[in-house]
Amino acid sequence: MRLVLIGPPGAGKGTQAAILRDDLGIPHISTGDLFREHVSRRTVLGQDAQRYLDTGELVPDHITGEMIRRRLAEPDTRRGFLLDGFPRTVRQAEALGSMLPGADGGIDAVLEFTAPEDVVVARLLSRGRADDTEQVIRHRQQIYRSRTAPLLAHYADRLLTIQAVGSAEQIGERVRTALRQRGLAASEDESAARP
Repeated sequence: MRLVLIGPPGAGKGTQAAILRDDLGIPHISTGDLFREHVSRRTVLGQDAQRYLDTGELVPDHITGEMIRRRLAEPDTRRGFLLDGFPRTVRQAEALGSMLPGADGGIDAVLEFTAPEDVVVARLLSRGRADDTEQVIRHRQQIYRSRTAPLLAHYADRLLTIQAVGSAEQIGERVRTALRQRGLAASEDESAARP
């Protein structure tokens, strides 16, 4: 199963990615983790990315895309993967589609995690990070909405919108239900019948 996870900062994508990784037995591929890995190993891509990370700029598509392409070529992705942080734009989605064999650009579903802005603001403020002021958080939410709207339209035929309010378990159950309804996961009866 090949899934893309999308959601604003504070929507709980990381928590749900960990649950899905364990439930489905497929790797969670986060662009943040890839950046850190390449930077720490001092790869050429990592050194290129570091220049942008140091100045707070977005890492260009060609660098991020190449990191993703290499990661998707690793053997553990043969059964599927969860992509978190890529694609963020239609251009990146088109690049991803060209990397993957299969119909519809090779992606089975796009899970969009949504929550009211006040809920995600409260979650992020509760982390207590110095850079998480309410004004900065609300600005990030606005940027997310404006940049992501075209991507959601691009994936409209594979989009599963998940309400990301409630406990991690409740949200996880909504994800499993949405995947089952799309025919992408075993039904509860099939899961219970497994040894």
